[in-house]
Amino acid sequence: MLSFILKRLLSSIPVIFMVVLITFILVRLAPGGPFSDERKVPPIVLENLNKRYHLDDPVYVQFFDYIGNVLQGDFGPSFKYANRSVSEIIYSGLPITVELGLYALLVAIVIGITSGVIAALRPNTWQDYVPMSFSMLGICLPSFVLGPLLILIFGIWVQWLPVSGWGDAPFDKVLPSFTLGAAYAAYMARLSRGGMLDVMSQDYIRTARAKGLPNWLVVVRHGLNSGLAPVVTFAGPAAAGLLSGSFVVESVFQIPGMGRFYLQAAFNRDYTMILGTTIVFSVLIVLFNLLADILMVWMNPRLRHARN
Repeated sequence: MLSFILKRLLSSIPVIFMVVLITFILVRLAPGGPFSDERKVPPIVLENLNKRYHLDDPVYVQFFDYIGNVLQGDFGPSFKYANRSVSEIIYSGLPITVELGLYALLVAIVIGITSGVIAALRPNTWQDYVPMSFSMLGICLPSFVLGPLLILIFGIWVQWLPVSGWGDAPFDKVLPSFTLGAAYAAYMARLSRGGMLDVMSQDYIRTARAKGLPNWLVVVRHGLNSGLAPVVTFAGPAAAGLLSGSFVVESVFQIPGMGRFYLQAAFNRDYTMILGTTIVFSVLIVLFNLLADILMVWMNPRLRHARN
């Protein structure tokens, strides 16, 4: 298992490097610059700003200088937030983004697996049609549509839940978490239903029932372990999608997370902020995918022996 983890981590290094390289090239090819705004900057001032931030150096020199600073843990200064470094901004918003992503993942897992298993145990009944219909609706509704709808219903019409901010009260986190996790709950519901339907028709399930085991024990002990394998495989990319999808949700609900800073950096052409958040998101995505692979190997002994 240790060698498997090390191989995955080492293989992710060139992937992250290519992500940084492509992002660096794209932000430099975009029109405008970090000091282009509605106010005309005098040429001498613009020249001094470019010299101050080494933007007048050749592009390849800027890239390798940036990589060297990143390896030392320095993401550079922000071009738009005066007297603040990119690291400071990321550290202030990262915990909120990760917390939002974990809550959304919990919503997706609980709602998705529960509805999918119930649908698989009662196929072609109302207990199957109702959750699968809602799952299809969750897949079709993007977060930038679902979020305002939930705000309208639960925040304005019935006034049950707050509609913005990210405070310490648990109710502040209900709408953003559900908005972000709803689509992935729908995918997990359909995956868990398909996996459980396939497993519950296997011979060893019939054998367990023939031995007189209660149905709930057959489902929990023998069915879930294999039936939820597609969900576990999907969990890694889902966690990555939840982090990247938080950009929209954080903007809709005015949450001061890292995704909101990322969007503002894209509009402001804040090169260092874009690159810094891209690196952090890339590392988080690699870690979540690695955790999903480890869990998959732990659940399936055949994969564990194959890795060895």
